[in-house]
Amino acid sequence: MREAMTAPSPDERERRAIAPNAAAIRLAVLDLDSGFLQVLAKRIEAVGWQHRVLASAVPLDAMVAMRLNALVIDVAILGPQGWNYLERVCSALPGLGVVVCTGQSTVSQRVRGLRLGADDWVTKPCHPEELVARVEAVVRRRRRTEARVESGPLVVGEVEIRTDQFQAFVGGQSVDLTRREFELIQLLAEAEGQVLQREEIYQRVWGYAMVHGDRSVDVFVRKLRQKLERSSPRWRYIHTHFGIGYRFAAEPAGGEADGDPALTEALEALAVAPAVEPPERGLRLREP
Repeated sequence: MREAMTAPSPDERERRAIAPNAAAIRLAVLDLDSGFLQVLAKRIEAVGWQHRVLASAVPLDAMVAMRLNALVIDVAILGPQGWNYLERVCSALPGLGVVVCTGQSTVSQRVRGLRLGADDWVTKPCHPEELVARVEAVVRRRRRTEARVESGPLVVGEVEIRTDQFQAFVGGQSVDLTRREFELIQLLAEAEGQVLQREEIYQRVWGYAMVHGDRSVDVFVRKLRQKLERSSPRWRYIHTHFGIGYRFAAEPAGGEADGDPALTEALEALAVAPAVEPPERGLRLREP
């Protein structure tokens, strides 16, 4: 493992006093591209961040000890184990912002990375200014989540949503949500019964504009609804407003507002049917 920790200069410390939120970011970059690292380091130093370069995957306990806010990772340099390492990091450190920055990839690979827990995906070559801005956005969302912890758990029906554990519970038992599923239930629950449009959900959970035809929101909503209904079968929590989006509210199962669950599932299954992906050229990440 190779590490290079940078310290802010007097001018950078002055900028830190002006923009403390940006300056407080501690970032690790797992990459081997020396040219890319050199250009990125100049930009990181300019904004007063602390950063270190990692030449290989580090144990999770070492990652925790670094007290990082964010990780930029090129999964391609880890070979076929890159996917597994990405998933383990995202699962073990739910408060860590993770941005994948790698070469050309397919749509299915990018979707896989995001579903494993990455907050964003940037394709090389990229401008360091854009990458820094995306890291800032990811850390900003993490800090908003941390700020909500002080307000205590959010309770809706039988579901208790705990931001300090990135998990939801029913009767003291974990619903076993992934990080992305937790971010989704948190966003829906905090809307307090208001309908959220798919585009808004995608923007606020994934962090950027939804591409036309992307059904990730519907897929994650369907999985989240199934987990909630298994854990709390007497209640229905996520309600579909077709053509608009979703509403989160605890309503008794079988009530008039509940509708036909089988019909809802069938319609949503049709909506999220996978599209045929055209072949893409360029660097291919190896998948196990």
